[in-house]
Amino acid sequence: MTHRFRRLPLIFFAVLALVSLAGCSSTTGSGGSDNSVLRVGTEGTYAPFSFHDPATNRLTGYDVEVARAVGKKLGRKVEFVETPWDSIFAALDADRFDVVANQVTITPERQEKYDLSNPYAIGEGVVVTRTEDSSIKSLNDIRGKTAGQTVTSNWGQLAAARGAKVQSVDGFTQAIKLLNQGRIDLIINDSIAVYAYLAETGDKSVHIAAQTDERSEQGFAARKNSGLLPGINKALDELRADGTLAAISNKYLKANAAGDQQSAKTSRSTWQLIADNLWPLAKAALTMTIPLTVISFIVGLAIALVVALGRMSSKRIPRAFARFYISIIRGTPLLVQLFIVFFALPELGVKISPFPAAVIAFSLNVGGYAAEIIRSAITSIPKGQWEAAGTIGMGYATTLRRIILPQASRVAVPPLSNTLIALVKDTSLASTILVTELLRTAQIAAAPTYEFFALYATAAAYYWVICMILSFAQNRLETRLERHVAR
Repeated sequence: MTHRFRRLPLIFFAVLALVSLAGCSSTTGSGGSDNSVLRVGTEGTYAPFSFHDPATNRLTGYDVEVARAVGKKLGRKVEFVETPWDSIFAALDADRFDVVANQVTITPERQEKYDLSNPYAIGEGVVVTRTEDSSIKSLNDIRGKTAGQTVTSNWGQLAAARGAKVQSVDGFTQAIKLLNQGRIDLIINDSIAVYAYLAETGDKSVHIAAQTDERSEQGFAARKNSGLLPGINKALDELRADGTLAAISNKYLKANAAGDQQSAKTSRSTWQLIADNLWPLAKAALTMTIPLTVISFIVGLAIALVVALGRMSSKRIPRAFARFYISIIRGTPLLVQLFIVFFALPELGVKISPFPAAVIAFSLNVGGYAAEIIRSAITSIPKGQWEAAGTIGMGYATTLRRIILPQASRVAVPPLSNTLIALVKDTSLASTILVTELLRTAQIAAAPTYEFFALYATAAAYYWVICMILSFAQNRLETRLERHVAR
């Protein structure tokens, strides 16, 4: 029986090749320079600079509108690629887009590694605390305090340098929420963002407690020697001269903290906000989260079956290879696997679009975990089943397909169902590699409204419903497989 495993390594490599080719066959939005298009990386969750308008769900904000205006001056169509801040420069290095427009502070360190444009926003650093907190009056007072900062930002580095305990956050909107909840003591950020927040929300529970005496200038960032700076700088000079930058600034930033230039806006209740986002969240689940789960699970099961049979082989090479694969998958975080596929492979010349990259990473991850489930299910079948099949002339493949796998499936269904349910929730990590799935859609909706609990709870309800449906399907499948169990 064991001589049947000789071709398993070839089958395994064939499956991996098919998955990789499927991912590489589509490159839409993942890279590739086009002189008629300017690809701009931005967060999409950093109000008022880069966020989705709650009424239209259209990407907007100060940085977004400035980027569109620059693209118009350059005669290039602007395409936005939404990326979390902590991975935005890795995505830039991987050629996922041409420039970053996301309040990139101009620093000597960044100028050494990237092309930075002339500034299109100028402000100063400020320390924000709760209004009732009078313990901080200068930067010298933040030592030992907890600061909510994006750790890779210049303000996060300043807070750490002054002795504050830095609590990592995704952006300013999350930081201000933590400050309101009393989970952190302070935020250091650009005065422009703070004034805009105070004008937009009228929040009286926080205030500017101190200045950092550090001027901040924000500009576009591009890869070194990109050749984009002359055109971008010329466009910014023209936009500054004709008053376009000032008009965009007045529209979004409302730099006067009193907010008397604030335009009238319609306030929405929390329930109305949830109702308005029910379909966008459902659409993200139907078009991204569920397809990503289904495709990754099916491909992962194919990989898992091959690896499981390899683990059972009497041949040393396929057995060792299968053990090594399982060890790598189970010994490294899924998030790291996603980053390797999406951000690291482009350095080797392999550039894969976000959705296929997520499929590859999730499939390989499922394959590593499900392989042991399948192997244990197969080995649970009595050897007498193999022997009985052999006596009536069945070959290995026929025995496996008609006798062993139907019985093993009954044993494997519960743990494989757990793997599938875990995969549904793990798809939320795909937002880190530019896939706008269910959680990312909730983040986009929450960013300009600061209604994190309502929208995250709604997203959680969607995940729960999906998992409940899968649990119901699992029970039905177990019932149908009962007839394959030997009595």
